Amino acid sequence: MNATRKLLVAAGCLGIGAAAIALGRPVQERPAASVLAAGPRVSIAARWRTRVDTIRRGEPLSVALERAGLAPQEAAEALSVASALDPRKVRAGTTITTKVDPDSGASEVVLQLAIDRVVRFTRAFGKPWVEQEQTLQWTTDTVVVGGVVTSTLTAAIAGGAEAFPERQRTELAYALADILEYRIDLSRDLQKNDSVRVMVERRTAENGLVRPGNIIAARMTVDGKPVETMRFTQSGRVAYFDGEGKSMRAAFLRAPLAFRRISSVFGMRRHPILGTMRRHAGTDYAAASGTPVRALGNGRVIFAGWRGGYGKTVEIRHTNGFVTRYGHLRAYNVRSGQPVSISQTIGQVGSTGLSTAPHLHFEVLVNGVHRDPRVALRNQSGEPLAASQRRAFEQLKTRLFAQLDQSSQRLLGRTAAAKPNGD
Repeated sequence: MNATRKLLVAAGCLGIGAAAIALGRPVQERPAASVLAAGPRVSIAARWRTRVDTIRRGEPLSVALERAGLAPQEAAEALSVASALDPRKVRAGTTITTKVDPDSGASEVVLQLAIDRVVRFTRAFGKPWVEQEQTLQWTTDTVVVGGVVTSTLTAAIAGGAEAFPERQRTELAYALADILEYRIDLSRDLQKNDSVRVMVERRTAENGLVRPGNIIAARMTVDGKPVETMRFTQSGRVAYFDGEGKSMRAAFLRAPLAFRRISSVFGMRRHPILGTMRRHAGTDYAAASGTPVRALGNGRVIFAGWRGGYGKTVEIRHTNGFVTRYGHLRAYNVRSGQPVSISQTIGQVGSTGLSTAPHLHFEVLVNGVHRDPRVALRNQSGEPLAASQRRAFEQLKTRLFAQLDQSSQRLLGRTAAAKPNGD
C-alpha cells in the first residue's frame, strides 16, 4: 500500500468516527410548551382566494357571481340587500372581484359599475351581507399632448398621448373629432405630416385609474394652415370657439359619416359600371354596409325612396337654398315631410342602384345647382361671440395657446389655471 492510499484510509476512518459520536450525542430536551409556541415549521398559505371576472352578454348577475366563486345561496343573499343597483340591469363587461374562503365561503364582492363607481358587498363570518356604494374621488391636472398625422387623427393622438392609457387615447381622439367635425372633413382635409396639439384635463382616481376630461384648447395644422379651438363660457353656457371667436358648431357638419374614407370625389370620372366619362356630382364615402348615415344639418325630408341609379335615396332641404342627397342606402328610417336635426341618423350605408360595393354617394345642391361639398360646406361658419365677451376671450386665448405651445405632456397645473369662464 503506497503512501497516498494510507492517507485516504485514515481520513475515512476519522469521518466514520465523527459520525458515530454525533449520532450517539443525546438530543437536547425542550419543554412541550416551547415546541407548541414555535408554531409549524412550514407556513400555511393564506386560504382566501381572490377572483376577478366579468359579466357576459345576456348573463344574469347571479350566474356571474356563482362563476366567480360564490355558492348559489351566497349569491342570492348578497343580492337580496342590493339597493344601490338593479341586479337585472348590470351591464355586460362589468368587473366582479370576489374574496372566497374554501371553508367559510365568500366574504366580499366588488362590482365596478363605472370607472368611478363601485358597489361593495361584505360580511363577517356568520353575519348577513352589508352593501356599500363608493364614488371614487378624482384629482385633475392639465397636460398637453400632440402628434404628427401619418394616417388618421386617432393614430396621431395615440402616438403622442402617453399621459393616458391606450384606450383613453382613442377616447380623446374621438372627443377632439366631435369638436372639429364642423370645420374639418377628417377623411379628406387631413393629410400626412399635418400636426395636432391638445390641452386636456387629466383625471386620476384614488385607485390609479386615469381618464381624459374636458378638452381646453387644441390646434391642428392642416395643409400648413392652423385650425384652432378653445373652450369658453358665454352667458353661463360652455362651448367651443375657433381662434376668431366663432362657434365651432356651424349650421352643417362637414361629412355625413362619422368614420369614413373618400373613394371618389366631385368632378369628372369614368363611371365604374357604365364605363363612360361622366361628371361625378358628389362625393363617395366607402364604408361598411350598415354604417349609420347622418343628416348634415337641420332640415326637412323632401324625398325618401328609390331614385333610379341612386338606389334607395334620402333628400333633405335645409335653409339658404341647400339640399343634401344621400344615395345607395341599404335602408332609410325617415319619410318625406319629416323634420330632421343635425347629426340625426337617417339611414344606413348600402349598395343599391348603380353601385359596385357598399358606399354612400353624397351630394350638395345650392339653389338647385350641384356644388362640391368640400367647398360649399367650408363656408358655413358658426355664430360669433358677443362683443361684450371679446376682451375676456382674447385674454384667455393668449394664455391658453401660449401654454399649448410648451413641451408635449408638460404638467401645466391644476385645471383652475385654465378656467374657461369668460363671464
